[in-house]
Amino acid sequence: MRFSNFLLPLLFIALSGCKAQNSGSSDHPYTNHLINESSPYLLQHAHNPVDWYPWGEEALAKAKAEDKMLIISVGYAACHWCHVMEHESFEDTLVSNLMNEHFINIKVDREERPDIDDIYMTACQMASGRGCGWPLNSFALPDGRPVWAGTYFPKKEWTEVLEYFVKLRQEDPQKLEQFADDLTKGIQSSGLVALREEDQSFSDELLGQLTTAFLKTIDKKWGGRQGSPKFPMPNNYEYLLKEYHRTGNPENLEVVNTTLTKIAEGGIYDHLGGGFARYATDEAWKIPHFEKMLYDNGQLVSLYANTFKLTKNPLYEKVVTQTLDFIKRDMTSEEGGFYSSYDADSDGEEGKFYIWQATEIDSILGDEVVSDLFKEYYEVKPRGNWEESNILYIRKDAEKLAKDYNLSLPEFKEKINNARAKLFSAREQRIKPGLDDKILTAWNALMLQGYIDAYQAFGKEEYLEAALKNARFIMKKVKQADNRLFRNYKDGKTAVNAFLDDYALTAQAFISLYEVTFDETWLNQAKAFMDYATEHFFDEASGMYYYTSNLDPPLVARKMELTDNVIPGSNSAAARALYSLGLYFYDEVYLEKAKQMLHNIEPQIIENEFPSFYSNWLQLYVDIVRPPYEVAIMGEGYETLLHDIQTYYLPHAIFLGGKTEGSLELLKGKLVAGDNRIYVCQNKVCKLPVQEVERALELMEEK
Repeated sequence: MRFSNFLLPLLFIALSGCKAQNSGSSDHPYTNHLINESSPYLLQHAHNPVDWYPWGEEALAKAKAEDKMLIISVGYAACHWCHVMEHESFEDTLVSNLMNEHFINIKVDREERPDIDDIYMTACQMASGRGCGWPLNSFALPDGRPVWAGTYFPKKEWTEVLEYFVKLRQEDPQKLEQFADDLTKGIQSSGLVALREEDQSFSDELLGQLTTAFLKTIDKKWGGRQGSPKFPMPNNYEYLLKEYHRTGNPENLEVVNTTLTKIAEGGIYDHLGGGFARYATDEAWKIPHFEKMLYDNGQLVSLYANTFKLTKNPLYEKVVTQTLDFIKRDMTSEEGGFYSSYDADSDGEEGKFYIWQATEIDSILGDEVVSDLFKEYYEVKPRGNWEESNILYIRKDAEKLAKDYNLSLPEFKEKINNARAKLFSAREQRIKPGLDDKILTAWNALMLQGYIDAYQAFGKEEYLEAALKNARFIMKKVKQADNRLFRNYKDGKTAVNAFLDDYALTAQAFISLYEVTFDETWLNQAKAFMDYATEHFFDEASGMYYYTSNLDPPLVARKMELTDNVIPGSNSAAARALYSLGLYFYDEVYLEKAKQMLHNIEPQIIENEFPSFYSNWLQLYVDIVRPPYEVAIMGEGYETLLHDIQTYYLPHAIFLGGKTEGSLELLKGKLVAGDNRIYVCQNKVCKLPVQEVERALELMEEK
């Protein structure tokens, strides 16, 4: 759908967004309706001359009462181009006057309200016939039905777009009605799936075909998906790990190792402070888009920890350790919640916090030899390796470079680590990027899972303590008495009802927390979350879950999230949580619901040329074609046995047990006083118990 010849060229993907600022000062000439919001992104715009409203009944009622079109502008706090558009247009009084006179203007934090973002992002994609990004700027009728949407616009073009819609509304309102009808029908029909009633048939052969197609999209030299920009997409490689474990095909593990090594050596990884940027703009992971997102770091911690279990690669342990140091230092609240993101910008420049001049490094390190060694290892050039500055990344082999400097490898590492520590301390004195300190439930669940996986791999009690503190935070601050969750938390306040991903990802993390503690509180709570989600999100007609609760005020469409992207899709996460709960509680209803969901989506997976967009669904597929072992560990000394066995990569096993038999059916009759036993079961049939981890692994055909 195209509305004007000049509009189409203005549509392009803006892969980044805005910077959060403190809005508490009274020394501002303008203050709008965002001033009482908690979102850092909304507060950034609270002193724009644009009369912004948050999404809600007040703005929508005003639009209807005054018969004005809506401008719905969506972004997020770590987004560079959102910040650019704010400075160019939303801080300009002439542009703002035009917006205020003819429109009701609504600002949306896409991270707090992904449901609204999805509606108007779909409108943008349908209107442009291509991908869209943020900032997302949508024009809608007073009832919220979109008529058109685009992304970033320079000031001149934005003014032209505004004037175009003002004129069109005055001269041909019926054309806008037609646009709205067409777009709304398209949105309502998108992202839906039908119930498949034919017999289910999940096969090894299909998995093999899909994995082959998957591997064809991978960059064998640099890892990740072919081309640029490159996003880490951790769930893709979790699937390939599981397929390697299932089939033994070395190509699957080789692809994962290449990707993880190249990411860890690239500029997308923060070599001084730990943690990962959101994506790289080039194919070699060299040039990051510098914003750091919690959801990436949580999932990448899990991926590196799980791959370490298979490979014992010390690089992966270093990456996990440094990343969790970063999370603890910079992204964890006193209450145990995890913050959302760090901006790409600091002091008005993208990446300024992270880049270096060669002369700075010389000055800080002092020792000429150490400085030369550091600069050579991290590719630091006198004239810069990126826009006349230097991003730290690794291309040289450490052992060879050590020999070139007549150093042993331990001596080389000691000098590099000391230099890193000095540069990190110096960097800490710089102006830091803006922190989005809101706490999002689904993203916290991903980081919680990361801590659990790191605890399994490395056995550090501080990781388990951080996981437990976060889980208790969720229980205390964002869970309600009826098991309803809130999406967000900041400064003691919650405001947004949770979405399906909040329930599904939290349920999965709580199941994993049970597996490392054998505290049934977490397993029972996971079940309660999924029961609540089924009551309020499930669609009987399709056998799938809506993204929004039936308690939420309706938008122009109620959509389902079906594919997996940088975060696993909420339906695939729900299906995997249900499948796990069905195994633990012997609940055939849960198991069949999960299988039906996968059966419904199967045609889309087969028909899509990029099965990587269904990687979380494919992990469920692996679980179904290869039923997992149920490993019960019983007795006073269960903790040592549990830790020892979980240092192995065992994606085809669930764990249960404890010092008592608890309430789970599978544990009945398995506790023997004064004895520690491991039971390896499958489909509720158990082999003779053993007392050594090695024997249990043999029973699972691990050795």
